[in-house]
Amino acid sequence: MFGLTLLGAVHTAFAVVALIAGYAMILRHGRIDGASTLGRTYLWCTVITCLTAFGIFRHGGFNIAHVLSIVTLVTLALVIVAGRTRVFGGLSPYVQTLGYTATLFFHMIPGLNETFTRVPVGAPLFTGPDDPALQKAISVVLLLFVILMAVQAWRIRKGGAGGRQPHLA
Repeated sequence: MFGLTLLGAVHTAFAVVALIAGYAMILRHGRIDGASTLGRTYLWCTVITCLTAFGIFRHGGFNIAHVLSIVTLVTLALVIVAGRTRVFGGLSPYVQTLGYTATLFFHMIPGLNETFTRVPVGAPLFTGPDDPALQKAISVVLLLFVILMAVQAWRIRKGGAGGRQPHLA
């Protein structure tokens, strides 16, 4: 289906679950809460998505998607450290909230590329990662995420909803 290998299908399935969990939390609570069931689902599905990405080489060898997986894993590690320790001090809520949101954006970059270079079948929207239309779409998504992150930072600063996150279990 859509030219996916078995690994590609597993990778995609975990990515879709992560996206659903992440967006559900953003819509419900304005942030991803790593201590909740949906937050843990998001975290682990994202980790599995990143790890399975290392075995996918549709566009040749090691590429920007693999680098993005590494950046995502490092960001998640920082989010966990921020939740379990006070190493970031008063910045911990920002590191957690904005880190999780950044990883959700990171999902969108290869997600848009891989989805819309295959869909609609027979007439995909984009020709590949260098398609100017894809670059514009990613720019729009980035702008939306920057706005979301600014709102999240403002809410943390004000101490309102989406502010202090409980520590990760």
